[in-house]
Amino acid sequence: MYRKRGFYEKYMKRLLDIVCSLLAIIVFGWLYIIIAVLVRIKMGSPIVFKQPRPGLVDPETGKERIFDMYKFRTMSDARDENGDLLPDEVRLGKFGKALRESSMDELLEAFNILKGDMSIIGPRPQLVRDMVFMSDEQRMRHTAKPGLSGLAQVMGRNAITWEDKLDWDLKYIEKISFWNDVKILLLTVKKVIGNSESSEELDVTDDFGDALLKAGKVSKEKYEFLQDEAKHILSIHARRKIKNG
Repeated sequence: MYRKRGFYEKYMKRLLDIVCSLLAIIVFGWLYIIIAVLVRIKMGSPIVFKQPRPGLVDPETGKERIFDMYKFRTMSDARDENGDLLPDEVRLGKFGKALRESSMDELLEAFNILKGDMSIIGPRPQLVRDMVFMSDEQRMRHTAKPGLSGLAQVMGRNAITWEDKLDWDLKYIEKISFWNDVKILLLTVKKVIGNSESSEELDVTDDFGDALLKAGKVSKEKYEFLQDEAKHILSIHARRKIKNG
């Protein structure tokens, strides 16, 4: 997968990401500490939730680099009598719900941006098990760095279909510019402050593969094959982490 990048995306965007993420960490350092303490008191350890997500395509392999995205933990480890985790909506308490509604659970992604795994604006990083169900065209979204927010987020987020969400990501990468990023950032701030989508964000939505299976757009056999592929990718990522310490 290859896409020609303009001057802004190749050179200026990364510089702005470094400056803005550093400023966010410094300015909101006190808030990071308060949230971390509250998470520790209310939910215990770990404070940080790490989840593998597909990132930018590696030009050498042509495949997405898998990175760990950081968030503040929002769900408990409550289990049933058999030791199995309870459903997500049960483990999401009032405090965790408040973190998600305010998007403060995502503050730690500033460190992903500083590291270079993510950008401030870009296609939102999905799960690996969603990535494997994307078409080659849809996976072109991974030729841009994943973002803290993106065009799909301000155009409807979980209120739109998977296909529409991925189409908005493809529209974004057609013309990545400073002014388009500024517009998306301002719209994101407006939505967060207005808290206009909090109810949508807490909806339990289907994974991409599940949605395709329900719609009859993928066979059961292919569904299971691609789920196994996702598990294989994640196992490689886990082994690489262990090897690298």
